[in-house]
Amino acid sequence: MSPTIVWFNVPAAETGRARAFYKEVFAWTTEPFPGMEGAFELAAGGIGGEILPRAHPGEPITVFIGVPSIDEYAARVERAGGRVVVPKRAVPGRGYFTICEDTEGNRLGLWESAQAAG
Repeated sequence: MSPTIVWFNVPAAETGRARAFYKEVFAWTTEPFPGMEGAFELAAGGIGGEILPRAHPGEPITVFIGVPSIDEYAARVERAGGRVVVPKRAVPGRGYFTICEDTEGNRLGLWESAQAAG
């Protein structure tokens, strides 16, 4: 598997307003995201995403890159001068993610699919 963008998070002050915007502009549909209060999963033409409550002012959209091993790719990020800012976490029944920063301070997520995650 070649690492590629597989998911994105859209932070929003008002998730309902954001859902309406993406539906009107792109015709993307949303469904409540199981286990995450206030978050909505997006069906966005092949790449999944979610709209979730904004954690802090200025929080940017975060893309997630699918990798075969978060541990391996987090180590690659650090060797290349980046850093891990959110350690590996499970999304039960789906997989694992971590959030990193590149050398320019941009955030990116790593995603490892694993149905046994929990």
